[in-house]
Amino acid sequence: MLLTTNDLQDLDRIKRLNIINSITGIKPANLIGTYNRVKPPRQSNLAVFSSVVHLGSDPAILGFITRPSGDVARHSLENILETGYYTINHVPTSMIQEAHQTAAKYPKDQSEFISCGFIEEHINDFPAPFVQQAAIKIGLKLAEILPIKLNQTRMVVGEIKIIHLADELLSKEGYINLEQAETAGVSGLNNYYELKHLQSFPYARP
Repeated sequence: MLLTTNDLQDLDRIKRLNIINSITGIKPANLIGTYNRVKPPRQSNLAVFSSVVHLGSDPAILGFITRPSGDVARHSLENILETGYYTINHVPTSMIQEAHQTAAKYPKDQSEFISCGFIEEHINDFPAPFVQQAAIKIGLKLAEILPIKLNQTRMVVGEIKIIHLADELLSKEGYINLEQAETAGVSGLNNYYELKHLQSFPYARP
């Protein structure tokens, strides 16, 4: 099959969306946790994202893409703008259905933690909720938001402030065993995968 720009434009919108969302392969499946204000009483929010990406290690920064707001509320982004903090939590393979359900359009006063079966965890007084069931948890402070003019999306850039994972998941060199962590991957909008480590290689040189 060969698809040109014109071919893609002629496709059914949903089919085109599914192709483009799947074409990059397996992506990380993460749950982003936020609060709507800094101090209690506050409402928690949890949403699944597949666009988290490493941007640099010094300083340690990660990015993720948030879609245009328009008529659809973006509670995660609203909360991050309000508090300046959020968490990124790996989706456990045992809870992919619950994680996927967080994508539903719940009202802002209804927490996906409660509605979808996740437990809020608080670590070191960090001002955003972690997912207790996640093997790998990351707390971030908002650094900047970069607009992408072509499609009106935005890249949210955060600096890592805290990482929580079991000691046995981390090698002496600093590699994280994602297979042992039972982290899920995702392709497209709704296809989830288990990760399997195949091989490790030394740093490539000519």
